[in-house]
Amino acid sequence: MVDVADKAVTVRTAHARASVALPAEAAAMAVNGEIATHKGPVFQTAIIAGTQAAKRAHELIPFCHPLKLEGCRIEVDLQEEEVVINCAVRVTDKTGAEMEALTGATVAALTIYDMLKSVSRGMVIGNARLIEKTGGKSDYADEPGD
Repeated sequence: MVDVADKAVTVRTAHARASVALPAEAAAMAVNGEIATHKGPVFQTAIIAGTQAAKRAHELIPFCHPLKLEGCRIEVDLQEEEVVINCAVRVTDKTGAEMEALTGATVAALTIYDMLKSVSRGMVIGNARLIEKTGGKSDYADEPGD
């Protein structure tokens, strides 16, 4: 684990994104931007799961520092046959929250897969990436097309 004892406490934010490509039959189930299955509302459940995962990233990823997140916002947007998941987190600490944002976005994507696998197993989870981070030693912004 990286020693952060000498780092300054600063406000740090991170925004990550992941996507799930849906087969047409799964996308066709959407009503008012949500898909419901016998397990319940898919996107609402994914938001809860992603938030829980972001808060527990340090339990899942070796050498990841435990952080007390001050905020975690997950948005799920169905765009035709693709679900785009954005996870934004905020913390005031000595280390950044990139792993928390990435964990939140990808676990939300995994939850969507789990809840829709009875409809089709032809889904593809992809495009998990850090979009932006601020605070600490350096900032980062994903360049379009990277």
